[in-house]
This record gives sequence, structure tokens and C-alpha cells, in this order.
Amino acid sequence: MGSWGILIARTVLAFGLGFSFDRLEITLIVLPVTAPIIARLAFGDHVAALDMIYWFATLIAIDLQTSFLTPPFRLALLHLKAAAPPEIKIQNIYKRIIPLVKLQLSGLAHALRLPELAPWLCRLLLH
Repeated sequence: MGSWGILIARTVLAFGLGFSFDRLEITLIVLPVTAPIIARLAFGDHVAALDMIYWFATLIAIDLQTSFLTPPFRLALLHLKAAAPPEIKIQNIYKRIIPLVKLQLSGLAHALRLPELAPWLCRLLLH
């Protein structure tokens, strides 16, 4: 399966769990199991060992946020519908989130392709 195959399997797992579980449950289930595995994987020159934690956390955050916007469970959309006026139908909300989901999937692709962005932004925010 290789390092990239394991990373993609973890991404699909977190994304799939986001359909029916909340962020806290997924964090408590997925991170303790997969973080030590991912930390030991080698991605060659693609990701520096010191930057792995930032990259991994960024990937998880993008996975979870995207999965909360997609059916079947879509937690964020249900919260949005509860706060919206009654004349706004849930179907309209579904149609309007498609560009956002595409944008987040694009962000996930960029985070995978350019892993130096996540550590750079984390260092910028922390210092």
C-alpha cells in the first residue's frame, strides 16, 4: 500500500466517519490510531519530519470540515438550516454548498501537493 496509500486510506476513513460522527468522536477514534502510524511513514523529500504534525493536522481539519458539509448527515448544514428563516429550504442550502465543497477539496489537494504551506502558516500564526 505504501505511505501514500495509507495516508489516502486515513483520509477516506476520516471523511467517511464525518458523515455520521462529530469532530470530537472522530478525533478520539482516528487520531490515536492513525497518528503514530502516519508519523512513522516516509514521504521522502515531500514532507520534512519536523513538519509532519502540522501537515497531518491540516489534512485532518480539511477532511472533517468537508465531511460535515456533505450528505448524508451534514452537521453544518443542519445547523445552518436551523438558523435560517423558514422560507429558505434545505434543498437551496444543499445547492449553495457545492462550490464550497469543491473549494475545500481543492484545498485538500493543495495541502497534499504542497505540504510546506501548512507548517509555514502554523509558524506564521504561532510566532
